[in-house]
Amino acid sequence: MSTLKASLKPRKTAVQARSAATVEALHTATLQVLTQQGLIRCTTTRVAERAGMSVGSLYQYYPNRDALLAAVLAKHLEWVAEAVEQACARHRQVPVAEMAAGLVTALVAAKLRDQGASKALYAIAGERGGAQLVARINTRMVAAIAAMLETAPDAHFEDPILTAGISLSAIVGPVRTLLEGNASPTFEAGLEQQTTLLLRAYLQAHGRPTALKA
Repeated sequence: MSTLKASLKPRKTAVQARSAATVEALHTATLQVLTQQGLIRCTTTRVAERAGMSVGSLYQYYPNRDALLAAVLAKHLEWVAEAVEQACARHRQVPVAEMAAGLVTALVAAKLRDQGASKALYAIAGERGGAQLVARINTRMVAAIAAMLETAPDAHFEDPILTAGISLSAIVGPVRTLLEGNASPTFEAGLEQQTTLLLRAYLQAHGRPTALKA
């Protein structure tokens, strides 16, 4: 195991320590400090104070601030992936227009349920093992989307994985623009509707030939 990976690994798991509530409190406190005071002031001391515990207690679970931030980021990305997987499972064997709407709604809602936290986590995702986490989560989401697309009754995809990857990027791109602070109020208001139109048209372009529909 590399030194970087070792330094980002939690000291204990919630199951081993029988303290899932404590870990949850630390994650919540981290997000609060991160969004309200910024990354520079997001120290283990401030997080522990916000969580109502000692720094020593925090260090029982995480060896340093970066390990804590990595854990919070991983939990957030895991939640997003699960939201997408559940949406894809719910929208199997329906027309691609419904698939597009369901996927966009689920992913946008997951990404933006707490914009402050999402913006803060996006800003740190390029470090602390974030790139590897994002890649792994994206692979999961692409697999779920591809499995859904393969059940479409009104379309045929020669390469479902490719189509799923492009579909995911088509949604994540506008969301990233918003999280980076480069979007107008009009952009934000129309994000879900316009992204749904875009994805729907893309998926419908793969409509089955008439002979195959019969």
